[in-house]
Amino acid sequence: MTAVPVLLAAMLILGTLQDSAAQGRHMAQSPALDARDLAVEGILPSFAGATGWLNSAPLSAASLRGKVVLVEFWTYTCINWQRVNPYVRAWARKYADSGLVVIGVHSPEFAFEKDVDNVRAQAMTLGVDHPIAIDSNLAVWRAFDNEYWPALYFVDAQGRIRHHHFGEGEYEASEQVLRKLLAEAGATLPAEERVSIDLRGTEVPADWTTLKSPENYVGYARTEGFASPGGFVRDKAHVYAQPARLGLNEWALSGDWTMKTGPVVLNRPDGRLAYRFHARDVHLVMGPLNKGATIRFRVLVDGKPPGASHGSDVDEQGNGVVSAQRLYQLIRQPMPISDRGLEIEFLDPGVQLLAFTFG
Repeated sequence: MTAVPVLLAAMLILGTLQDSAAQGRHMAQSPALDARDLAVEGILPSFAGATGWLNSAPLSAASLRGKVVLVEFWTYTCINWQRVNPYVRAWARKYADSGLVVIGVHSPEFAFEKDVDNVRAQAMTLGVDHPIAIDSNLAVWRAFDNEYWPALYFVDAQGRIRHHHFGEGEYEASEQVLRKLLAEAGATLPAEERVSIDLRGTEVPADWTTLKSPENYVGYARTEGFASPGGFVRDKAHVYAQPARLGLNEWALSGDWTMKTGPVVLNRPDGRLAYRFHARDVHLVMGPLNKGATIRFRVLVDGKPPGASHGSDVDEQGNGVVSAQRLYQLIRQPMPISDRGLEIEFLDPGVQLLAFTFG
């Protein structure tokens, strides 16, 4: 499959798969879709490359014949997928009795997302109770010739791909595609044509009208806007300092850190990271370097505790704890949105930081 063009380039967030030669993209939104005409786009590929399954015995294209299938590619730290997840989750439950089978193919971006225990824990936390194909080697990703998180492939009862959608948005049209394919298969459909969802936390769509900060990885391979004096030192412990001022979308470290190709790792207590951003939401993918450890941190916005602007993983005083390898919401601020200064102080060593996303 190849991607349809994106209407707003600012809403396209690029990502590259770590530990893999394959290329991937986090997509924010695809163009408008029409559920009326659904051409055959291909045949449902094999799931044989999956390294395991959660919530189900292994499924195959042959065993799914006669069922309408929705295949979703996801990786649990992806903020774009987390915003799509409540809709897919709701469709899986609403149309189960009509014969719909939803399969979430978990194709990891970061190394710790290959850990099945991490996937299992996050699936439970995020309510993913439909079948999950563990695609740690990206074999299913390649079988579909997929390039994006999240990506949806709509398969009819004859095993033919009839539609696809990349990224966020167009939920009504996607549900209508499901209903059309189920009706073709002779299923009895619920009377309600649209799911009703109460979006909370990271599931709330980005405020695209005010967003001026793009996704940014912090490892030296792909980071942008790094402003600590002298630049970064690759793969060696180094004591960094913050500049007197940061421009919009610039960031800096202070304290003893090691910047690697993917993550940045804190070597000694009381390391800090400062970031100048313009967005309603700030998220950071991070986790303890040693699984099971906990790292205390504190967030300040413009030098003060965030108060009402705190995210779901931080209290009003800015206090939080890193205890799992996942995406953390640090800031959700009320209107009006303006340039703000974020500072994160890590009180304990051993945290690894990977990527900022904004909303």
